Amino acid sequence: MPDTPRLSIVVPMLDEAGQIGALLASLSPLRAQGVEVIVVDGGSRDDSVAAAQGHADAVLKGQRGRARQMNHGAAQARGAVLLFLHADTRLPPDALAAVQQALVRRVWGRFDVRIVGHSAMLPVVAALMNLRSRLTGIATGDQALFVRREAFDAVGGFPDQPLMEDIELSRRLRALGRPACLRARVATSGRRWDTRGAWRTIWLMWRLRWRYWRGAAPDVLARDYR
Repeated sequence: MPDTPRLSIVVPMLDEAGQIGALLASLSPLRAQGVEVIVVDGGSRDDSVAAAQGHADAVLKGQRGRARQMNHGAAQARGAVLLFLHADTRLPPDALAAVQQALVRRVWGRFDVRIVGHSAMLPVVAALMNLRSRLTGIATGDQALFVRREAFDAVGGFPDQPLMEDIELSRRLRALGRPACLRARVATSGRRWDTRGAWRTIWLMWRLRWRYWRGAAPDVLARDYR
């Protein structure tokens, strides 16, 4: 019987044929170290599934919705630690050691983020994201959130909602302890800021987050986000 992996990486995917191959190639050194990689497709209409096949330990099909996909992947994962990774985000080379060291004293955490794109505002956006996360103890999906399985199960996993699922999971995990905020940086795509405009996207995300804290329904916020 194969050894139980120390870490399972869960990647939710939807129409990411242009990204998923490069992501899984970047994770191959971690797989060589015994890390399990699980991709969960939410009904892609492109060649995402074909591109992922053979380059992960499992490629699953799940209900559309990032929270549902990540919960589905977590349910199938065998690792004692779960790390949730967006298809357009890349981990640093020493990710496994960094996570293991962080979880000696904490039950969950996240990485600092670097945003890769064209806008001159992206370094500022990343710095503000990292600072806000340290001050609030709240992590976003772009920061590659990781958590001990028992803590993830204790809070019921990701809430079944179409937006702010990472914010809500962070809030629940924060009741178990503050996150490990790693200085090591993941690199995530700035395509959202480049496509929509940096200032417009910053304003939109802060406004949506404020409305969420004020009790707005995630379904309503998801429609406004789209």
